[in-house]
Amino acid sequence: MSLRTRFRLLSLFVGVVFSRLSLCNQVVLLDTTSVLGELGWKTYPINGWDAITVMDEHNRPIHTFQVCNVMEPNQNNWLHSNWIPRQAAHRIYVELRFTLRDCNSIPWVSGTCKETFNLFYHETDDAHGIKFKPPLFTKIDTIAADESFTQMDLGDRILKLNTEVREVGPISRKGFYLAFQDIGACIALVSVRVYYKKCPFTLINLASFPDTVPRVDSTSLVEVRGACIDHAEEKETPKLFCGVDGAWLVPLGKCVCSVGYQEVGGTCVACRPGFYKANPETNCTKCPPHSFSYGEGAFICRCEKGFYRAKKDPPTMACTRPPSPPRNLMFSMNDTCLMLEWTPPLDTGGRRDLTYNVLCKRCSPEPGRCQLCEEELRFLPRPLGLTNTTVTIVDFAAHANYTFEIESLNGVSDLSSFPRQVAIITVSTDQGGPSRVGGLKKDWASPSSIALSWQQPEQMLPVAEYEIKYYEKENEQLSYSSTRTKAPSVIVSGLKPATWYVFSVRTRTAGGHSSYSPKFEYQTTGDSSDMAPDQGQVLVIATASVGGFTLLVILTLFLLITGRCQWYFKAKMTSEDKRQTTYQNGHVPFPGVKTYVDPDTYEDPTQAVHEFTKEIDPPRIRIERVIGAGEFGEVCSGRLRTPGKKEIAVAIKTLKGGYVEHQRRDFLREASIMGQFDHPNIIRLEGVVTKSRPVMIVVEYMENGSLDSFLRQHDGHFTVIQLVGMLRGIAS
Repeated sequence: MSLRTRFRLLSLFVGVVFSRLSLCNQVVLLDTTSVLGELGWKTYPINGWDAITVMDEHNRPIHTFQVCNVMEPNQNNWLHSNWIPRQAAHRIYVELRFTLRDCNSIPWVSGTCKETFNLFYHETDDAHGIKFKPPLFTKIDTIAADESFTQMDLGDRILKLNTEVREVGPISRKGFYLAFQDIGACIALVSVRVYYKKCPFTLINLASFPDTVPRVDSTSLVEVRGACIDHAEEKETPKLFCGVDGAWLVPLGKCVCSVGYQEVGGTCVACRPGFYKANPETNCTKCPPHSFSYGEGAFICRCEKGFYRAKKDPPTMACTRPPSPPRNLMFSMNDTCLMLEWTPPLDTGGRRDLTYNVLCKRCSPEPGRCQLCEEELRFLPRPLGLTNTTVTIVDFAAHANYTFEIESLNGVSDLSSFPRQVAIITVSTDQGGPSRVGGLKKDWASPSSIALSWQQPEQMLPVAEYEIKYYEKENEQLSYSSTRTKAPSVIVSGLKPATWYVFSVRTRTAGGHSSYSPKFEYQTTGDSSDMAPDQGQVLVIATASVGGFTLLVILTLFLLITGRCQWYFKAKMTSEDKRQTTYQNGHVPFPGVKTYVDPDTYEDPTQAVHEFTKEIDPPRIRIERVIGAGEFGEVCSGRLRTPGKKEIAVAIKTLKGGYVEHQRRDFLREASIMGQFDHPNIIRLEGVVTKSRPVMIVVEYMENGSLDSFLRQHDGHFTVIQLVGMLRGIAS
């Protein structure tokens, strides 16, 4: 058997036992072991390399090339591949598997046998066959075998297969050719595999990273941003770095499963029915008490019927319901205050934000005649949003029936459609407490003193003393002073000149203290007005005397002139007029004079009010502030809107709650009297409110207050002539 035949048999045997290997980070551009048809490679010269194709045990073709012209010198045999597309490669790898005969095992070839061959490549964009020109090819390397076989190896059927890999790059053309040069070796080229490396598609930390080709520069990495898989979201931007060898390095950031999903085996799986996930950082959890989820992927559980979840409640919190009513509601009362006390509800609804509201109704003896009374009373600490189970009530009226509703609430009470949960108690204030002083009147003022007086309140128990509290208006929050008196008047001294002070008074009886009266603001006079009260009174008396005399003279002149005019007109009456005149008994009205009618002549004072005044619609009145207190109640300033006219400032007198019948009659009588006058020097009545509560008298607003208080406050500021002018205005 010739050497050539023996080598052919060896190549055949090697082809049969060769196994194919592939790595996931390699993209194969050419693998001769997987080509089913002919390779179509060219050889130069034709009698150089031999192409041998045999079938393996799986009936797949194995393409090998061999050459063994070792007997002849100066060999130059070329094997030329087809055009290989580069694809995305910047750098390629050529893997050669071959066997090589040891030259020492071949006799008589010591001068012509070689044990190496050369590898070349040529880049080009032309995919079609080109004429082979060795000068166009660039040498990659000289390939030598690590192991060579001998004639003895053939006899022992020992195979020595060599694998060599060479790196080529960078390459930039669309494709390239490979060429193998034999210079006198005995070689069998078993397989050729060409590939490039990539960082393969992968899933890390619930993020997917695509196939990525490394850079040509072996010192730099390619940064790749990952995309979260289905039902996942970024917690921190997921990143990987692709190394030159096709390995992923340095994972940064990650994705987490979205709400309603949890991680199972590297994927996000929906929560089962009855479970939920509200936070991406957690796993699926069983629904809290009194809630459910029927479908998969729930991020919150719905509340059962009758249970609710407040807006501020986290999804992990159990659904809750409104509380039951308060229990054991009771009251205790003395002459000045009423205390309500109760115990918490038996069922708090599963919440801790329990509060209470106190609602008040005052009912008259007639059935169904009730009105809200929260504004009339004072609740300590407050009527709404209580956290304790007690409340104290002051300023209640005597001989009245109050109905109190204690409502228990929690954070979901507003979401419920069920009726309010209340405990009800009715309290009768038959025993009453000390009555409150209605108003304070300033009698006079000096730079250091103010004289005050008030009406003694009507009550069963005698007043032991009055306590007057006062402080500077500008220093309300700093301190206050008080003084006591047994009379319904007091002179407060030790005050600063030209300074506003706030005053209020309360009574003390055997039943305790009453509440303080409304606050009243009065000012001391300046230093230039330092006149004693007695001197001011003398001046007023003298002025009144002069004014009275002047008024008498004016009235005399008026009567004389009127009498002459009447005589003159009577003298001009003709005889015909006299004949036509008929004399009858009765009143002879004076032209332009309006007759005053005493309201007490009416059996019902409401009838007199309707005859002499006009009813005002309450929405037209806007109350702005309290400016004092009168005999019947508070006096406020405000605005009155009249259709078609400009809005005007008014004073509003109100009838206090808890009035008795004679107080109502006196209040309406005052309105009936004022309604009969229309004079620039008499305060003008704008109208009344009698058809709703509170009953009100609306008059023009006098910014300087009452005339007597104004004169006392400015005592000594006016001349005698000015005072006489005021008296003439009053007399007119």
